Amino acid sequence: MKEKLSSIAKSLKPSPIQQLSILAERTNAVNLAEGYPDFPAPSHIKAAAVSAITSDFNQYRHVQGICDLLADKMKQMHGLDVDPLTDIAICCGQTEAFAATMFASMIPSLINPGDEVILFDPSFETYETCILMAGGVPVYVGLDPPCWTLDEVKLLDAFTAKTKAIVLNSPHNPTGKVFNMDELEIIAEYCRTKDCIAITDEVYEHIIYNNEPHISLASLPGMQKRTIITSSLSKTYSVTGWRVGWAIGPSSIASAIRNIHTKVTDSAPAPFQEAALTALRSPPEYYRSLRIEYESKRDFVFKLLCQVGFHIESQPLGSFFIFAAIPETCKLTDVEFVEELIKQAGVVAVPGCGFFHGNHDYHNRFVRFAFCKDDATLTSAAHKMQQLVDARGRLRFL
Repeated sequence: MKEKLSSIAKSLKPSPIQQLSILAERTNAVNLAEGYPDFPAPSHIKAAAVSAITSDFNQYRHVQGICDLLADKMKQMHGLDVDPLTDIAICCGQTEAFAATMFASMIPSLINPGDEVILFDPSFETYETCILMAGGVPVYVGLDPPCWTLDEVKLLDAFTAKTKAIVLNSPHNPTGKVFNMDELEIIAEYCRTKDCIAITDEVYEHIIYNNEPHISLASLPGMQKRTIITSSLSKTYSVTGWRVGWAIGPSSIASAIRNIHTKVTDSAPAPFQEAALTALRSPPEYYRSLRIEYESKRDFVFKLLCQVGFHIESQPLGSFFIFAAIPETCKLTDVEFVEELIKQAGVVAVPGCGFFHGNHDYHNRFVRFAFCKDDATLTSAAHKMQQLVDARGRLRFL
């Protein structure tokens, strides 16, 4: 029956990140691969979900209150006027919100089959798949290591007569980069002058360090009318399995996204939508504590990796990942290194090659470590790795 599959279906492969997590569970290894917390979700949010279930909010449901709270949040954080009745679509996580946005964008004058969508490389694997399934053509613009800076000339060269959209993930997975204002202004300028739409993934909007604010591309002049923001509860509230996300954009696109969502999944999980009301009403202290806790975890893992021989130019400014460069003196590829890390240390990370799509000479020289883990998990990983440090002060296979 394989011959009956579409060309897109034939091209899809299992997620290497999920496969590594399964391997970690099977071998009892410490999982620093997949980006989900292994510590408890906030008790007040869990209590709200339990209350919703026992109150029988268990059927198909659209909770308009989420849209109202998100509209308030957009105004407070970014100064954006968003109509909660027309400009927001609730979806099953950011992933569905992004996919539905790509499918919705195939309406005339936006994205049609064969149109090009610009992405920054490295990038999360889901984006390319959604673009291909929507009939678009991904075009990659490589960010320049070690700080993953945006080269304006490279971006300009990526635009053609077929370019219809650009995807921006900031804070960025896998690098932890936060696009600065100069870079955002460059992207916004080309969106305006080239008449492109922007689709943003802002799931790490509250996980930014050094007391820096999150800046949404939609907040720049002339960009709200051509930007679709996607985000979710998952990262900010440590509930990656609840699958409640949203897309915020111009009413015509938001309406199309809602229609696609309804046809595909009907509604996000009802009790978790109810709990989202509690999550989105969390006080400012919650978000401050979140940043402080993750900043501490980042510093711990950053110090650990430097101590065992990795070369990391700078700490990540956002998200909960460290994208560490394998030393030039190490002859192992990223895949080979991760294999040795599992075998010898019992720690799982993610080879960086899965995030690269262009032809870079460094595509197999990075490894991603997730630090969204309990302190005991991180301490265990540190102990296992330090046990393998040789006389040079490095992991013996680095």
